[in-house]
Amino acid sequence: MNGLEWFAQLMLSGLFLVDGFIRIFAYRRQVKPYPDWPFFASIRLPFELAVVIGVVEIAGALALWVPAHLWPPDTLPRFAAAALALLAMAGGVYHMRRKEPSAHNLTMFLLALLVVLGRW
Repeated sequence: MNGLEWFAQLMLSGLFLVDGFIRIFAYRRQVKPYPDWPFFASIRLPFELAVVIGVVEIAGALALWVPAHLWPPDTLPRFAAAALALLAMAGGVYHMRRKEPSAHNLTMFLLALLVVLGRW
């Protein structure tokens, strides 16, 4: 892998690790939304579903760092990046249906696709 692919993999795993931990540990914190920004309202997902999504994000981010010689050539990191891409796409659809900005989901989706294609 070249430097750009390593950078994309590092950024992807870091973003999903942080997002997973935030989703699990900061769920119950209620932030008062700004009145003119409706997309800062609460997530409105059940706590159990938010924890499942957070655990999947953390597991996928950690699976990106499995050494290549433990599995057939890059199988687990490729599947982990593909799963994270699907998760980012589902999150983007969720945010678009609520008429919220979803640029961060698009960015994480494109980074995951770059990692999948780079590992191919």
